[in-house]
Amino acid sequence: MLTTMLSIAEADAQLTAPGAPFEMEEVEIRGTTVRAWTSAQPDLRHVLERSRRFGDRTFIVFEDERISFAEHHQLVSALAEHLRAAGVEAGDRVAIAMRNFPEWSVAFWATTCIGAIAVPLNAWWTGEELEYGLADSGSSVAVVDEERAERIRPHRGALPALREVLVVRGTAPTGAGERRWADAVPGAPSGLELPAVELRPDDPATIFYTSGTTGHPKGALGTHRNICNNPISLLYQRARTQLRHPDAPTSAPADPGAPKPQTGALLTVPLFHVTGTHSTLVGAVSFGNKLVMMWKWDPERALELIERERLTSFGGVPTMVIQLMESPSFRTRDLTSLTSVGYGGAPAPPDLVRRIEAEFPPVSPGNGYGMTETSSISTYNGGADYLAKPDSVGPPVAVCDIRIVDDAEVDVPAGGLGELWVRGPNVVIGYWGKPEATAETFVDGWVRTGDIARVDADGFVYIVDRAKDMVIRGGENIYCVEVESVLAAHPAVLEAAVVGVPHPVLGEEVAAVVQVKAGASVDEAELQAHVAEHLAAFKVPVRIDVRTDELPHSPQGKVQKRELREQLAG
Repeated sequence: MLTTMLSIAEADAQLTAPGAPFEMEEVEIRGTTVRAWTSAQPDLRHVLERSRRFGDRTFIVFEDERISFAEHHQLVSALAEHLRAAGVEAGDRVAIAMRNFPEWSVAFWATTCIGAIAVPLNAWWTGEELEYGLADSGSSVAVVDEERAERIRPHRGALPALREVLVVRGTAPTGAGERRWADAVPGAPSGLELPAVELRPDDPATIFYTSGTTGHPKGALGTHRNICNNPISLLYQRARTQLRHPDAPTSAPADPGAPKPQTGALLTVPLFHVTGTHSTLVGAVSFGNKLVMMWKWDPERALELIERERLTSFGGVPTMVIQLMESPSFRTRDLTSLTSVGYGGAPAPPDLVRRIEAEFPPVSPGNGYGMTETSSISTYNGGADYLAKPDSVGPPVAVCDIRIVDDAEVDVPAGGLGELWVRGPNVVIGYWGKPEATAETFVDGWVRTGDIARVDADGFVYIVDRAKDMVIRGGENIYCVEVESVLAAHPAVLEAAVVGVPHPVLGEEVAAVVQVKAGASVDEAELQAHVAEHLAAFKVPVRIDVRTDELPHSPQGKVQKRELREQLAG
């Protein structure tokens, strides 16, 4: 007997009906009424406190270290007490700048559970960039590893608000106001409780920096509600796919008599991205998942950890999935524990889902769409839906609304192209300290994504192009104007244009074309070194075409980047 597949609307109606597992409620956020998950926790403190029920179950694995949920809660409580004693109050900012160490999680939860605002900073940033993030956010405390401490030390004089720097896994502090982590958080003492603090769902919780169109990154100010709705959205998209395709295989059948193994994820992306924190870290704390951290991304090490820890999910950006499958030891590893392979953060080749289907044991592949301003997931395409529409990022999750609008901000007809707008409980407040940029991007609860998209008759979203002048390199967003501003500051450069050129693994690489001033002389290597002095390594152009001729301009005076992109790609 053939089963008629439910439409997206029908599946949404069944799963979100009153009393259903994914029931929704209407809430008013800053004057706009949106839908939110009834089962979402009200704030991150509730999420952490509920994690105590997982007790001695393993939470974090890093190299040879293992931390249980109970130990993690005690460490968080100890750091929370230290922060309060150091004068950190509700609304104060605490920066986190380090590799994916276990202490990153402790710092995040301790900060948000006392009502302060966690400010994750890009660990790849230079000292100059870190200074900007610390100064822009007004952080009073920074939790950093030794490498980041060394970068910050020369800039301390420009950071009067920064009272204390906690140094993780480093040598004895050598800078003013520095303190060793071990002195502030001595082990995992038992019997500690979090300081008493009352939080509300729409209180600010995080400032995640996203590359800016004005030359400097912008801090997206997110709330507890923004983050706490995301884990439910992750569960929802899987439930909707299974409801629409009940006969589709999802994983190898388990022995019904065997104990249910702990689900676990390999953390492949930095925690200073919303994918790493909102989807992976907060999801693990919410559902009792094991979280395995890596010193740095390495496909061989990733395969080893998936096999050793019997991990059930793996994801990141498409580049990582491709590298994993092309690893020399891929076929020699036991990956039968995997049930989910997902990715996002960068355009995915449409044939990638076919490769996953052919190369992995039976898993549920997935590809989603989200951004810093939407607190990770907004749409998701998984399982049989993804196989059927591999070039789509899927339909929106039920709590999100989308619009496709033209230049006049009028909705386009079905199937037409326009800018994608998103509204829901996941949309952040705005940009920290930047009211004009906030007004340009956020309109009556909607966020203008800057991406050109269309929606098909089934409700699936397709990202067609980017309206913003941006390069996405292996999942890292790089706004061209930021690199152009640094190039233009070189005394020999008259004008600079930055574009993305194709790369078979990373998706895109940064390239540039510069016009030098009359009588000046500079070469590619000197300009690359100049950019590296001011910006993180992933923003340095891999190719710089130095010219004496004027760059091509439109009649309106804009550089014709499409022409330059074609020249460089050729």
